Amino acid sequence: MKKQDLTKVHQANILKSLEHRLEVARAKGETNLIQQLEAEKRYFNS
Repeated sequence: MKKQDLTKVHQANILKSLEHRLEVARAKGETNLIQQLEAEKRYFNS
């Protein structure tokens, strides 16, 4: 597997984890955590 492919897989795993953490934070109403996780998501999507 190429390094570029591994990077894409790693990034996809990070985003999947972030999505799950966002769902949990939203369910608990943790607004500060939601803002932080959304910022992380924007960073990894750029």
